[in-house]
Amino acid sequence: MTAALTTPPVTKVPAAPAAPRKRRLRLGTSTVNLVLVAVSVVYVLPLLWMALASVSDLNTFKLKLPDSLTLDNFDAVLNVDTTFRPMLNSLLLCGFGTAITVVASILCAYPLSRYRSRVRRPFLYTILFSTGLPITAVMIPVYSMFVQVDLIDSMPGTTLFLAASSLPFGIWLMKNFMDGVPVVLEEAARIDGANTMQVLWRVVLPLMRPGVVVVTIFTFIGMWGNFFVPFILLLSPEKLPASVSVFTFLSAHDQTQYGQLSAFSIIYSLPVVMLYLLLARKLGGGFALGGALKG
Repeated sequence: MTAALTTPPVTKVPAAPAAPRKRRLRLGTSTVNLVLVAVSVVYVLPLLWMALASVSDLNTFKLKLPDSLTLDNFDAVLNVDTTFRPMLNSLLLCGFGTAITVVASILCAYPLSRYRSRVRRPFLYTILFSTGLPITAVMIPVYSMFVQVDLIDSMPGTTLFLAASSLPFGIWLMKNFMDGVPVVLEEAARIDGANTMQVLWRVVLPLMRPGVVVVTIFTFIGMWGNFFVPFILLLSPEKLPASVSVFTFLSAHDQTQYGQLSAFSIIYSLPVVMLYLLLARKLGGGFALGGALKG
């Protein structure tokens, strides 16, 4: 005689009504959208003010539609002393400074990413601390050292200091990108006879190209907007970059020329926007490390 097995009745948990859940989801989405719109307005309003003031015939700091559109503000600033020479100085300072920072970051990040030693962790902590150190805290001793070694008012000296001050952030960011490159690819290259530099330039760097692009963009933007370092270390007016010459619109004239200041600000922003548009394509491909491993 076999005992009949009886399955206990399953108590179903009543599901939440669909309509209140959809309403809560819709309310949350609307709240997030409103916050994003508010944050966007905070960023857009200064840009809108700058765009309107650059083509306005009214020299006012209030945000209002101009009575008539004019390009006189651009004509007033498009000359050698006001725009072209400061922009060239900025390109030289930031271009060479960024190149030095990126190359030095790659060379410093590779041993930190691949080799283990007792000083590795303290060195990484030192780099992390240096990334948060405000540059204004060290400018007085830096100015004193530049005077003693006769590098004050020197474009190469200022470029080297800009590169050195950007190096901790570049090394830290580059190392994190380099950690994502599989070591097995380097081991395969070493079996084929490649040395360390060949592995770095032919295997690691092509796979972390988006990381190099990110470090390049962030470093260039940081140097391009740096006002304090060239203001302290460069004295001759013909050597000042655009980030310092914009100060003349606020101090050298009897009345602040808001229209010319806005026109100059738009021209001053163009190199950064162009650099981002040119290098942003490199960010779309990703690392493709999975495909490399499968190959």
